[in-house]
Amino acid sequence: MRRWTTGLALAAAGGLAGATATRGLLRRQAAAARRVIGKPHGEAAPDADRVWRTKYGDPLDLLLVGDSIAAGLGAGRPKETLGGRVARALAKATRRSVRLRTVARVGAESSMLAEQLASLPPGYRPDVAVVVVGGNDVTHRVPVAESAAHLADAVAALRELGAGVVVGTCPDLGALRPVPQPLRALGSRASRQLALAQEAAALGAGAHTVSLAQVVGPFFITNPDEMFSLDRFHPSAVGYQRTAKALLPSVLAALGVPVDVPFGHRHPGSHPGR
Repeated sequence: MRRWTTGLALAAAGGLAGATATRGLLRRQAAAARRVIGKPHGEAAPDADRVWRTKYGDPLDLLLVGDSIAAGLGAGRPKETLGGRVARALAKATRRSVRLRTVARVGAESSMLAEQLASLPPGYRPDVAVVVVGGNDVTHRVPVAESAAHLADAVAALRELGAGVVVGTCPDLGALRPVPQPLRALGSRASRQLALAQEAAALGAGAHTVSLAQVVGPFFITNPDEMFSLDRFHPSAVGYQRTAKALLPSVLAALGVPVDVPFGHRHPGSHPGR
């Protein structure tokens, strides 16, 4: 958390003509946000890797890749993580068991996706992979083009494994109420810029995309007490439920299931932003 707010403050100050007073304000705001958020969940998400809904049989292999949201930090129980939520919803929709594997890690940036994929056992072939990453790239001031290139490489690698891929693009950091203004507004702008670049890169590499800022962001902004966990930074059980519900249509589409995808979803080959 310290690195998160410090990085965002530095990025914001650098983009505001470097005024001394502005830098001081942003650093004070970052320090205040760190005190409010803390680390009530520690650094490890609940382990949700298992076969979900075994009664259905004929399991699908679902892979979760990315950062703390993909890992499920903030959830109290395995079934409340993003992976657990998606696995159960997918099983219900397809009437097949879902074998979940999570390589996502708390604190991961896009540059770490290749390492996550390299950790997969030889011969592992997921049917579908969900990738959520980007927030740490924004706060650690990683150039947008660099982040997008790493994401495109990861999507290409997953496609080579035969997986359908769904990328949930960078959430809107403007929903983080403990981060005060103007720091929050600057984080919102930077995260939206990255999300657009991620969308273009992922679509070009053959992934389906879901704009988390468009599809679930409004719920986090209007209902923060319900959607955020104790740290007011990561999703709660309800937040993960809403996010999984938002991702599901594209997960089904990536598996070849005929489904109408709603606003905020893009299919491979479609033009970004349309």
